[in-house]
Amino acid sequence: MNDRVFTISVLIAIVTLIGSITYYKHSEMMAIKSNVESAIVKGIDPVAVRCAYASERDVVCVAYAASHQSTPKSGK
Repeated sequence: MNDRVFTISVLIAIVTLIGSITYYKHSEMMAIKSNVESAIVKGIDPVAVRCAYASERDVVCVAYAASHQSTPKSGK
């Protein structure tokens, strides 16, 4: 009987964890979508908004940052 209760408890914990992660990721994606749509309306580059949420290993954002770097001008 105790093994069955333990198994059910672990199963409930795993299902709750999966549900929580899914909800968190869905909420994050909806926030990104809303912010990108708002950026488009305001005339802001949507890739820049997307890259604000991306990890440092996102290839698109690394290329975007490399192509949009400003070069310092000499003051002479």
